[in-house]
Amino acid sequence: MAAALSYCKPSPFIGQFPSNFGKPVSLRSIEISTQASRITALFWGSKKSVKHQPVDSSLGDFTLTGSETEELKENPTKGKKVSVSIISSILDVSSHEWDSCALDATGPEKFNPFLSHGFLSSLEETGCAVKETGWMPSHIIAKDESENILGVAPLYLKSHSYGEFVFDHSWADAYYSFGARYYPKFQCCVPFTPVTGPRILVRNTSFKDQVFDVIVTALKDLTAKSQVSSLHITFPSEAEWYKLKDRGFLQRIGMQYHWKNRNYKSFDEFLMDMKQSKRKNIRQERKKIPAQDLTMKRLRGYEIKANHWDSFYKFYRNTTDNKLILILKPSFDFYVTFSNSSSMLLRILCLIRVGQSIPNKRFLSRNGIKDGR
Repeated sequence: MAAALSYCKPSPFIGQFPSNFGKPVSLRSIEISTQASRITALFWGSKKSVKHQPVDSSLGDFTLTGSETEELKENPTKGKKVSVSIISSILDVSSHEWDSCALDATGPEKFNPFLSHGFLSSLEETGCAVKETGWMPSHIIAKDESENILGVAPLYLKSHSYGEFVFDHSWADAYYSFGARYYPKFQCCVPFTPVTGPRILVRNTSFKDQVFDVIVTALKDLTAKSQVSSLHITFPSEAEWYKLKDRGFLQRIGMQYHWKNRNYKSFDEFLMDMKQSKRKNIRQERKKIPAQDLTMKRLRGYEIKANHWDSFYKFYRNTTDNKLILILKPSFDFYVTFSNSSSMLLRILCLIRVGQSIPNKRFLSRNGIKDGR
């Protein structure tokens, strides 16, 4: 494991070098918040910085040992064959097979819709997470000899660090300051979504631990063969975080803000947990809403129409444009609403003035948890 050291000109996919190329890496501020999030990164680049090399879709065949089938019971030395491959679109896998892996990885009571085929395919079909935006889908699939999918992993070849909510720009600066290239890199994650959850999704069989190891091995081999700088697995589950450390990954801890409902009986009871100045500010802000003839309304699922998304997207663009980034495209929210209605509940918070609806917040509800922006 070594960082690249030699200079290489950028390709059209990689993009341009930063303006501070060759300059000393500046100190960067770190925001401290209340909830730890786990990030795992593996540096697996070659010592020589070279252009990214496309690899064959097959990542190799592996043998699992165990006694799950009658055939293996009769001949335990034979083993179970598993082939691992890379696909360029999640649409190459059926939603049933992908979601079965995701459901087994999380458990039915904790199913994470962000890991669903519908959510990830929406990102691809609306042009949000595709090669042209710096997110080249390179998903990992593990199949047995009968073509049954035993495990998957959402993987992207990245030409930048936007949309990850993990700030590794200082690492990129360090690479460039030594004349090496940081991009492209591999990112195993859910694009634009800093929500913790499993990243190596395996079926619940007696071979699941071995399939996990096979996929991790394939990820490392792919990173080495592709001659990219590094492999990152971001916001994994706690169990994965520890497993990946044992398999040679470097660990990094970030911080997030998580709000939890402490069974408040009323909004006033919630305010009593705050300092007097905070309570006063919030009460004053809430008084401004009716004073401007505004009311608040929550829209759920199919109550959300195309005109709501159009208005919401204008606010979204205003936010992202101010930060000089563009993450999601206008068709995404509308598309994901209708393609995922069975597995997730989308809500919009609207301000209403004389019949005019002004959507300004979006939430996705799952098992009593709201993820919003």
